[in-house]
Amino acid sequence: MKKIQLAVFDMAGTTVNEDNVVYKTVRDAFAKHGVEVSLETVLRFGAGKEKFKAIADILEETKTTEIDANSVFKDFKDMLEEAYNNLEVTSYDGVEELFKLLKNKDVKVVLNTGYDQKTAQSLLNKLGWVPGQQIDGLITADDVVHGRPSSEMIDKAMAMFGITASANVIKAGDSVIDIEEGKNANCGWTVGVLTGAQTREQLATAEPSMILDSLADLADVLFP
Repeated sequence: MKKIQLAVFDMAGTTVNEDNVVYKTVRDAFAKHGVEVSLETVLRFGAGKEKFKAIADILEETKTTEIDANSVFKDFKDMLEEAYNNLEVTSYDGVEELFKLLKNKDVKVVLNTGYDQKTAQSLLNKLGWVPGQQIDGLITADDVVHGRPSSEMIDKAMAMFGITASANVIKAGDSVIDIEEGKNANCGWTVGVLTGAQTREQLATAEPSMILDSLADLADVLFP
């Protein structure tokens, strides 16, 4: 197995269990504008994406072009802030132990997300995770010009730690967009996990290196 230097993990649905509150809030923001979309539709067309793009794509896919994406996005952000203030979030079982194992093996751990900085930091604060301690870095939608599935977040994570060989990078997430991002960055491994937005069948369409029940299972795969 190739040497691993960097692990880039998605947040919600992969490392962080927030009960799909962001996607439920997207659905509720649409409802406020008189547009009824199911959570399944939101996950299908919006999972893993920067959230304005997710909203715009859902409007396009559902042919709801009379609604202004900017207005929905503004309401979404206001509603999400309120939802997060009242939300209990946890990490998935075994995730913090995986972080420790990777760091002990000199593997850098970076979280990346389609959320903005404020939302991502809110999650970290609730979990007590601090860059430089439990994780080595955080890259949000605010830190890049092009969101997923562009490779820009992973490119940025590699640059943060002077890593030049993408073959030594692993990317894991719960959506097809995560896997496409990893492939666009030419990561050595792309891993789908089943704790979040999408099913095994949906993830398989992106042809990841592997699909795991949870991120914690990665420990036994990498270090049997």
